[in-house]
Amino acid sequence: MIRRTELPLLLTGFLATLSSIGLARFAYTALMPQMVLSHWFNGEQAAYLGAANLLGYLIGAVLAAPCAERFGAVRVLTLSWWAVALSFAASSWPQGMAVFSFWRFVAGVTGAILMVLGPSVAMSAAPPERRAFLGPLMFSGVGMGALFSALIVPGLMPLGLGAVWWMLALVSAVVALAGQGCARRLRSPPPVAITPQAAPGAASGMAPPLWTWVIVLVFCAYMLDGFGFVPHTVFWVDYLTRELGLGSGYAATQWALFGLGAMAGPLAVAFIAQRWGWWRSITGAYLFKGLAISLPLFWVGWVGHSLSSFVVGALSPGMSAITSGYLMQLIGPAQHKKMWGYATAAFALLQATAGYVMAWIYARSGSYHLLFALGCTALLTGCVLVALTRPRPTPHSITKGLP
Repeated sequence: MIRRTELPLLLTGFLATLSSIGLARFAYTALMPQMVLSHWFNGEQAAYLGAANLLGYLIGAVLAAPCAERFGAVRVLTLSWWAVALSFAASSWPQGMAVFSFWRFVAGVTGAILMVLGPSVAMSAAPPERRAFLGPLMFSGVGMGALFSALIVPGLMPLGLGAVWWMLALVSAVVALAGQGCARRLRSPPPVAITPQAAPGAASGMAPPLWTWVIVLVFCAYMLDGFGFVPHTVFWVDYLTRELGLGSGYAATQWALFGLGAMAGPLAVAFIAQRWGWWRSITGAYLFKGLAISLPLFWVGWVGHSLSSFVVGALSPGMSAITSGYLMQLIGPAQHKKMWGYATAAFALLQATAGYVMAWIYARSGSYHLLFALGCTALLTGCVLVALTRPRPTPHSITKGLP
């Protein structure tokens, strides 16, 4: 049950993920085939515009923590929310590839800053015993944005592509107003000493080591997740609409299922992680996500597409939520913001690389099929890596039911 006093911190994280990935990133996925069909850009150019957003996400992930330390987290969050709205408004008419790439880049930079700072600042303001429940809920904003874009694009396209961009700008501005109000109301709880029970590896009140082989494996797996889910989060709607010729209505329905999955995923993570433990949950998540990415290669049809849409959607923000929670368990809350910034930057590095590599592959092959094979391989490799991080059982973990 959500307490009234927790609403500002929950909404801060939720609105940050809604604007950062749900709108600044996933709205373009729904718009990508329409950009081609409206003759603003060709297929290859539209793919590279998606990659420009991923490059911006990499830069923003690196800049998030230093900017927060220098200018204050709430101020940086507020500026980022408004920058996302501005990027949508500035994309509402046909213009050159360079100019449009710049605005997609801006949306990527500020989106990453929101994704790093929003949940981390909100989690820091949450009571320690409530973080496992509240943290995953904040990531449901990703699914809300994807679902919104799936509904709004077909509905407003008769008015023109520019009308869709303006509506996204208006919604982003409303999110910015609400987000900055919630962020300014945050109050951090009294500091709690890190103990061996709160963070495995700590001793005598000392913070556990920031870098261990377990952390490195989790990082490598999360980077592979950044590479592997690009086919669905950038090219999925275009693949269904233009390559398979199934039409914009069919693709919009699949993207809506992706959004529903993305809304349900963090909720499922909050439920499963408390019962199965972080290690079992994250290992299973990599396995199921890898299999879901591969479904379009061998299960063609509405059922196969729908399962792929929903499961990958659920485990897109769900993977971020579960990785964030796993890192919190491994190193404790005191170092979480710094570590989550590193993790997001590592994720963004492979994500941006995948964006350009996959756009290049598509430009030369004219098909998205190889991209799904690469994505599946990346996630299954990540599954093996996180499986190797299984913590050794201790008397405390046995009594608490942890893995």
